[in-house]
Amino acid sequence: MRKIYLVPALVGLLTFVAAGPVAAQGAVPKQKAAQAPKAAAAGAAPAAGAPAAATTEAPSAGADDKAKSIDGFRSAKFGMGEADVRAAMIKDFNAKPDAIKAQDNASELTHSILMSVPELLPNGGTAELSYVFGYKSKSLIQVGAVWSKGTDAAITPEKLFSNANILRAHFMGEGFKPDSIAVNMPVAGGIVMFRGSDAKDRSVILLLQGTFENKDNNQRVLTPTSLLLFYVADAKSPDIFKLPPGQF
Repeated sequence: MRKIYLVPALVGLLTFVAAGPVAAQGAVPKQKAAQAPKAAAAGAAPAAGAPAAATTEAPSAGADDKAKSIDGFRSAKFGMGEADVRAAMIKDFNAKPDAIKAQDNASELTHSILMSVPELLPNGGTAELSYVFGYKSKSLIQVGAVWSKGTDAAITPEKLFSNANILRAHFMGEGFKPDSIAVNMPVAGGIVMFRGSDAKDRSVILLLQGTFENKDNNQRVLTPTSLLLFYVADAKSPDIFKLPPGQF
């Protein structure tokens, strides 16, 4: 079973762009027939041959009225205990209780429950959902979704890229704090397609992972192997086990 981690490796993404837009030239998702949806044109990932750049979105008129609040995923809310989250999963996905599996993380001392969901994103293939409970609080601190060959044998790089474009276009219109938004930002092993936070610094991170190839003109092209979506209650100070200072 795939190990579920919180996002200490992604915590840097929340501070990496804190000072403003970051130039991120030369990383391009590899694609064949998969083109960015028209709805994503304003913030679409570059087509092959064009450089990517991290950007922020200026607030639109009335943005304060529709500001995004990240309180969990669907009926599962941050701060819920495991029994309530299991009930929310059954309600949201009409799932049977035995479809939900449990898993512990030995290094972070967190606990997770997982479930496969066909068509979590319409026509997007089967995803695996994970709900992570904190080390001290024992309450919900993160919800994640993963699309990959491991979750759906029929999924393709083009489908992963399409899913990423659709989700990014959706999040770009959700009213996140403008100075928290970044798109198309290359990181080790992939591209942050979207990152944004609400007024309480709860965050959404959309990461397209894969392998990079160097092409002509020093162009780095990404062949996607997985798409990860995280809803995180507190990515800067996650509720995971850490050794107390001075013990070693």
